[in-house]
Amino acid sequence: MLRYTDGMTDAAPSTLTLRSPRHWPARLGVLAMTAMARIPWPWQRRIGRLLGGMLALLAGPRRKVARRNIALCFPKASEDEREHLLHESFADLGIGLFEFSRAWFGDIEPLANDVQIDGLHHLHTLLAAKRGVLLVSGHFTTLEVCGRLLTRHVPVAGMYRAHAEPAFEAAVLAGRLKYACAMFKREELRGAIRHLKQGGVLWYAPDQDMRGKDAVFVPFFDIPASTITATHQLARLSGAAVVPFFHRREGGRYVLRIGAPLENFPSTDVVADTAAVSREVEAMVREAPSQYLWIHKRFKTRPDGQPRVY
Repeated sequence: MLRYTDGMTDAAPSTLTLRSPRHWPARLGVLAMTAMARIPWPWQRRIGRLLGGMLALLAGPRRKVARRNIALCFPKASEDEREHLLHESFADLGIGLFEFSRAWFGDIEPLANDVQIDGLHHLHTLLAAKRGVLLVSGHFTTLEVCGRLLTRHVPVAGMYRAHAEPAFEAAVLAGRLKYACAMFKREELRGAIRHLKQGGVLWYAPDQDMRGKDAVFVPFFDIPASTITATHQLARLSGAAVVPFFHRREGGRYVLRIGAPLENFPSTDVVADTAAVSREVEAMVREAPSQYLWIHKRFKTRPDGQPRVY
């Protein structure tokens, strides 16, 4: 079963502690991202593609992971098509670094001038009924900037994995709390459930490799993928509606789509519910494959008896 905490975040490190030399690399990284956030958006896209090309050359192990994932998920594509997708995924990853920087430390007004949002009425209807919403998405390069764009229309909280480096974690959390109405670590389930029961919206991405008794194997691109069951559990315990949230970049503009609430969710079948969520994320990936984070080892955990893929 899922473990629940009281929803209280651990005390943040003191400013004095974060000034320690061991945190200087992270603090310099934050300063660099703050500077990156101030570059004009058209230049961010151009530089981002170049940066992505450099990352593809320098991050050899992650390039191998991405190539393997793409081959597994698109077995019918030609080698040239898969290599093109690999190249574009790193270009989008480079642009994504600027998008993350701008979402956390910059101004999104230049980006907000050309945004298309479809299905926003689904959220308005649920909020009017005072029903919580579990907004399910995937790990795309656009997730932070599109999350911030959505908060211009509805209040949204987020659920996340804390960064191991305290100085970076403190800076990013402060940046997120400028637009999110609350942030919950993935261990802070009591607080997240309370937020949903009070009629709040919570963004959540359940598409990373997970181990343990809170995960089950469900298909992702027809491959058994170890997937956390928290979407089912959160919906069951809070009564929240589960709503797909897709987002992509088209050139210099963004398209956000809010889907209709999943029907008959949660059911009594945790595996079927987890598979249904996995299908939604897969459909999102198929619409914007180059913007998905292929560098994650999605299929690292294997069913008993099956060989490793990385």
